[in-house]
Amino acid sequence: MPEQYTTVFGSLGQYEKGGVEVINDNPKHYAFSNMFEVASGAKPYEKVAVAKNLEYVLEVIRAEGTSEWRATPHDEFALVVDGSLEIELLDPTQPLVDQDASGSVGIDGEPAGSPMGRVQAGRGHMTLLPAGKAYRFHSDGVAVVLLQTIEGPDTVFRWADICQTV
Repeated sequence: MPEQYTTVFGSLGQYEKGGVEVINDNPKHYAFSNMFEVASGAKPYEKVAVAKNLEYVLEVIRAEGTSEWRATPHDEFALVVDGSLEIELLDPTQPLVDQDASGSVGIDGEPAGSPMGRVQAGRGHMTLLPAGKAYRFHSDGVAVVLLQTIEGPDTVFRWADICQTV
């Protein structure tokens, strides 16, 4: 009889710390963190890197209340992994970010432009945040977002705090 496996979906309210079993190697060659654990200790809308490949990063964001407006010169993808989130999109009247920049940048105040609509995203929903447009998040409760992006000025690195090393 084959072994039975059960998939368990974590959440911010209930997760188990996982790990990497290192066989015949140095654990410092690996990084492992739990996105729910990272979000539980993060400030609202802090962009904490949990994975990195060249200039690309996966950032965990604790969405709580309303974020500032942000803009990015490249596409980003927001995957809601817990809770629910509203994403407001805006086509700005003038460029809000340098096209050669990396990562998203915060925008002061309300940018001028044409509303592009809103996305209501729940657990498991992925939303494209298009290049050159502005966006902001809102959550009535607490949500966790995994953002695929390029490392930028607001990317926070806490490898020593979040990664398994032993």
